[in-house]
Amino acid sequence: MGHLSRQARHSPHAPHAKGSRPEGKSVFAAFSVRRRGRRPARLLAAVVTSGLVAGGFLAGASPAVADEAPQHQGGATATLNGLTTFDQAVLRVDGERHEIPAGLFEMTVDGGGTLKTYCVDLHNPTQEKARYLETSWDQTSLGGNRDAGRIRWILQHSYPQVDDLVGLAEDAGSGPLTAATAAAGTQVAIWRYSDNAQVQALDPAAEKLADWLEKEAGSVPEPRASLSLEPSAVSGPAGTRLGPVTVRTDAGRVTVAPPADAAASGVRVTDSKGKPVTTATDGSRLYVDVPAKAADGSAALTVQATTSVPVGRAFAGATKSQTQILAGSSESTVSATATATWAASGAIPALSARKNCARSGVDVTATNKGDAPFAFELMGLTHTVQAGESRTVTVPVAEDQAYDFTITGPGGLNKTFQGILDCRTTGSAAVSLSGQQAAQPSPLSAGGTSAGPGAPDDGPDLAETGASGATPMIAGIALAMVVLGGAALVLLRKKKDPGTDD
Repeated sequence: MGHLSRQARHSPHAPHAKGSRPEGKSVFAAFSVRRRGRRPARLLAAVVTSGLVAGGFLAGASPAVADEAPQHQGGATATLNGLTTFDQAVLRVDGERHEIPAGLFEMTVDGGGTLKTYCVDLHNPTQEKARYLETSWDQTSLGGNRDAGRIRWILQHSYPQVDDLVGLAEDAGSGPLTAATAAAGTQVAIWRYSDNAQVQALDPAAEKLADWLEKEAGSVPEPRASLSLEPSAVSGPAGTRLGPVTVRTDAGRVTVAPPADAAASGVRVTDSKGKPVTTATDGSRLYVDVPAKAADGSAALTVQATTSVPVGRAFAGATKSQTQILAGSSESTVSATATATWAASGAIPALSARKNCARSGVDVTATNKGDAPFAFELMGLTHTVQAGESRTVTVPVAEDQAYDFTITGPGGLNKTFQGILDCRTTGSAAVSLSGQQAAQPSPLSAGGTSAGPGAPDDGPDLAETGASGATPMIAGIALAMVVLGGAALVLLRKKKDPGTDD
């Protein structure tokens, strides 16, 4: 975990230290290739969200197993372990006083590594062992928060980035701090900016630290992703090089591997001149070189690296769970994926999706690199993308609602985008705290099984405090929506005149 020197802490824009990194850190990239038969250029898009079912058919789309394509623009994927270093804070809501835990969460990164995070979504409960994805600010509540840069400043100038607790206490004029009270004071200061909360640390030294951090905080820009590929989808005719796909990473060296079945498929990873690529760096432009005789198909380019995730990166739950912001990272495994699609002729779509918090929905983008129009139906409307053009359709999704888009196109193309729209800190604290014991960790910031220094070790664990009581009901509603969606698709099939080609 990287730390700042006391001298660095006095600069409002001092970059965080990322810890030592081995020379020649590598990124591994691999392709998986899917071949498809020729099919008419038509698209099926079915959308299922809690309380929202929409479907549409364009005949000729071949059913296929959906690609595993969770909506992730790249970076770390991790599992929440719980609140591990914390003390108590007092939250006041509607004139009522509630005592809650405040401090650092810990996550385990897929493939190796550990993350330390703070909450930036006070009124939303955590879920036990929730999955989290590294996410840009504009896809969370931080995107619309003018004080998001101040939160990153706090992260860079307090615990655990600053682990000299004696020096931190001197700077803040707080009196002696422990890891638990430093974490609590830092979390309280963050909540004041992330949720505009009336909250104070229970420990006097922690409260003085929170006040100092709040007062001193400057604004620091959002950090870029630990690893990404831009764009996330490309397409084009067989016999050409598809791309470029640009690597964005802090890793010093990138290693690129050819497809596992390169000898059979002939698909290669190259530079712009067609030279096979074995190494690359930040900014390298990769291409997917497809032989002219290759069968219509697609390839998933997955890039992996071991690096420190930048402090201040947001982490959003893959399911409904409070948004987190990174306070510290070990050397961790990060990844990103781009998809390449090709065909001999006709429409050749590249499909991608991204949350759009500003418009309360999900942007579905279709780019057509073929020589024929590409038509698709979404939310009851038909959209056409002419050859060589791109079109983005924003699908409305209610706040806090899950969505699941399956888009099927020519030649068995099948793409699934899943996620949950969590763009605002709009939970009701009064409701969330109803019935909670003042001395217990509340669902607002669920306690883990490992108590921090100075924190009680006999409180409820994450399973007892972190899961929302509404989870069974939500699961039931989701199941009902899936059943309704299936019924809607059956009805649509029955309404079609047999033998009619849409």
